[in-house]
Amino acid sequence: MAVPRPLQSAITPQAYGFGAVLGAATLLSWALGFGGLAVLLFGLTAFNFAFFRNPQRTAPEGEHRVLAPGDGKVAEVVRLESPDPFVGQAWRVAIFLSVFDVHVNRVPFAGKVRAITSKGSRFLAAFNGDASELNVQSRIDIEGPNGVRVGVVQITGLIARRIICYAEEGDTLDRGDPYGLICYGSRMELIVPDTAKIQVNLGDRVRSGESVIAELAQ
Repeated sequence: MAVPRPLQSAITPQAYGFGAVLGAATLLSWALGFGGLAVLLFGLTAFNFAFFRNPQRTAPEGEHRVLAPGDGKVAEVVRLESPDPFVGQAWRVAIFLSVFDVHVNRVPFAGKVRAITSKGSRFLAAFNGDASELNVQSRIDIEGPNGVRVGVVQITGLIARRIICYAEEGDTLDRGDPYGLICYGSRMELIVPDTAKIQVNLGDRVRSGESVIAELAQ
């Protein structure tokens, strides 16, 4: 899959609708003499565009290295008690994305999309462990050319209410390429085989498409 057009620019298109409303409100407030309100609205306008920023990233060499799918802080590293339906015996690494983090999500591992599934109905705070099972979420299952399987999950949070995924079942994804985003605060999870060597610890800060989360057995 080529990089989706909406994710080829430095700022994703989702910024412009709300940004235009905030910008207009800023100008109107200034024209009416409400200077303090205009300054506040200008700050919100700037924050809105900063939230939807899409910086360039360079993936490190090594196809066996599974990359972070999102920017943020590692909130969980756990070996699953029961086999994952797609990956089998696996590790789960969760990343919490605050509203100040980049929210464009990147492909952690090159391969073919075998399935895209959605579930959940809640909007718990993304750092809450129960969000993994209860929150609205979208999962992509990726199978590499050597048969290794990896899952990556976009999960909404307390503020986040919208998941955008441009990938489709059957697509071949390139490692490190952007494929979607979550609007306003969220959680991402990576499911990798339990034979992988985890390279991060709780509390580590990671960058999507650059930080190595796990190294697969070669």
